[in-house]
Amino acid sequence: MDAAQLTAKRCLPCEGGVPAMTKDQVARHLQAVPNWQVDDDQSAIRRTWKLKNFVEAMRLLQRVGELAEAEQHHPDLHLTGYRHVAIVLTTHAIGGLSENDFIVAAKIDALVDDAA
Repeated sequence: MDAAQLTAKRCLPCEGGVPAMTKDQVARHLQAVPNWQVDDDQSAIRRTWKLKNFVEAMRLLQRVGELAEAEQHHPDLHLTGYRHVAIVLTTHAIGGLSENDFIVAAKIDALVDDAA
């Protein structure tokens, strides 16, 4: 799986009842989004940015929010120190990672790498 394959997909609704990705599945999907790190318990992925200023950080968050709404898969967004942004993706309904998280991560990368 590569980033182009992920960005070509759309998120599917997840109401639970499906297993979270295995460690091996997570490792394979991480290859497509190498700027993201998986947390220790394999339940979320995270990426951080240090932007030029507050306005740029807010623009990044706005763009990601619009993308998340279009995909109906919403990350946790964090802004600290006026220009430090962290985005955390997980599929809450299953308590872990799903392909949706990697689809959104790839789409965020395509959308915002020019802003970082």
